[in-house]
Amino acid sequence: MLRRRRPSTGFNMIEVLTVVTVLGVVIAIGAPAMGEYLQNQQIRVAGDAITNGYQLARAEAIRRNTPVQMALGPGTRWTVKEVSGADIQTRSEQEGSKNATIETVPGGTSIVTFTSLGGVSAKNGDGSARLENVEIRNPGAGACQHAVPAGPMRCLKVVVTGGGSVRMCDPALSSPDPRAC
Repeated sequence: MLRRRRPSTGFNMIEVLTVVTVLGVVIAIGAPAMGEYLQNQQIRVAGDAITNGYQLARAEAIRRNTPVQMALGPGTRWTVKEVSGADIQTRSEQEGSKNATIETVPGGTSIVTFTSLGGVSAKNGDGSARLENVEIRNPGAGACQHAVPAGPMRCLKVVVTGGGSVRMCDPALSSPDPRAC
């Protein structure tokens, strides 16, 4: 009597090696792009946090009808406080993006004072000029795309206007794009 052969239900060695090889090639191709993506996301998260801090300071100045300051610290640290000295909210440098750093542009300052009407005072409490913008970057990951020579990172800027408007922009983009500085 002939016995029926049962179909095999597993994988043979050639199939397993083929899948492992294809997976290795895909990971090797995608790993550099993933690292770049993660660096850019850390910069975006830090930019969002700083933008939110400025918007909080402006909203509190209007709500409390008193001048409120936003002070940038080392890393991505910031503090929102009344000019009289009472702290409203603080974000430590341990929160969020550890690789991102804040750099004020030349002529800028790390303290912005919002008036009770929501605008930025021409002079801050310490007598310094008002802040124009802040650049967020990761110095350990190379140059920014808008720098010369252009690098892989998309560094961002947070711009505070005299009227109190706060926005995050990308200096690597050209002017018709609404995300451009």
